[in-house]
Amino acid sequence: MKGKISFSLTQSVSLLLALLLIAGLALAYHQATAQEGGRKIVTWQTGLNQAAKDQLLAKYGAIKLKDLSSVNGSAVWLPSKASEKALGRQSGVTKVEEDALVSALGKPAPALQPSQVLPWGVDRVEADLVWLSGNTGDPVRVAVVDTGISKDHPDLKENIKGGYNTINPTRSWDDDNGHGSHVAGIVAALNNSIGAVGVGPAVDLLAVKVLRKDGSGFTSDVIEGIDWAVQNGAQVINLSLGSTSDIQAMHDAVKAAHDAGTVVVAAAGNNGGAVIYPAAYPEVLAVSATDQNNLLASWSSRGPEVDLSAPGVSIYSTYLGTGYATLSGTSMATPHVTGAAALVLNTPVGTYDTNNNGKWDPTEVQQKLQDRATDLGDPGFDNLYGWGLLNAWNATQP
Repeated sequence: MKGKISFSLTQSVSLLLALLLIAGLALAYHQATAQEGGRKIVTWQTGLNQAAKDQLLAKYGAIKLKDLSSVNGSAVWLPSKASEKALGRQSGVTKVEEDALVSALGKPAPALQPSQVLPWGVDRVEADLVWLSGNTGDPVRVAVVDTGISKDHPDLKENIKGGYNTINPTRSWDDDNGHGSHVAGIVAALNNSIGAVGVGPAVDLLAVKVLRKDGSGFTSDVIEGIDWAVQNGAQVINLSLGSTSDIQAMHDAVKAAHDAGTVVVAAAGNNGGAVIYPAAYPEVLAVSATDQNNLLASWSSRGPEVDLSAPGVSIYSTYLGTGYATLSGTSMATPHVTGAAALVLNTPVGTYDTNNNGKWDPTEVQQKLQDRATDLGDPGFDNLYGWGLLNAWNATQP
């Protein structure tokens, strides 16, 4: 009959086997999904030695990826949810958390321009007025914890003093995305004849690569990047990245950096809602984004955790390779504050020395930046602009 499909016995058996194979694969996939493991952060109890830690990890089939010294933890791979729960119940283990993905918070719109311009954001926060007194940020050391920095960029390379790749320490920290280079340029692009100029054009930069080419990465890599930055003398850390996940190990890492005397500045987020992490932590200076009319960008996160606002819409800066680009995001607002913090660190602490130790501490830097900001929105503090729009000139005056 026309249109009829017939099968031989051999073909029928083959078809049946194929269907059974597909069904088996589907069941295996369902079971694997139900028991899925993956990357986790294990925080250990104080006093547990390395041998005991390794023994516990081996018992539950964990593969250690790296140690996280500042939070007494380890990044590991666990084979299943069951092994995660079992490990978390063991004596000696404080917590087992998701090694959550974090993401860069900016989007590119490349625009090459060889001759130097003063970006509107740097102008708006009046950083160029600070340079007239000879304060250009040298030799304050700033770590850009991000996708790396373009190592051969002519507007950056003289200021780069080293770097590290926490994703793969055997690989370069060179930027393969562009986001970190853009952030670095807002902080410290050279004051020369090309491209852009940063808030602190003589700041010393550390390139800490914690995010992959696609702009995402794991919390454990960010924690290691923060640790490395502190250990290598960073006085300010810029975190133009974040996650909606509140990971205790991340909080511990930024607290450790803060307690070590490092100013930590982070992007509030681009979701138009609550401030994300790590910006939401009290030890971090959280930054929202404003446009050229000094209005909060519609997509900028807001809430009681916001400390300051800064320009974050259509910001021109250095980019991947030797190029330049215009990006928007709280990622772009944050390095304006980071650069200003570096300029403040180059001034006498004066009456802000609340603990009388003769030097700037993170809370003192933050207090001066907030006190000298230009009030926007409701009088005093509000959830959109924090204490107001960054003013680097005011913040560096006695």
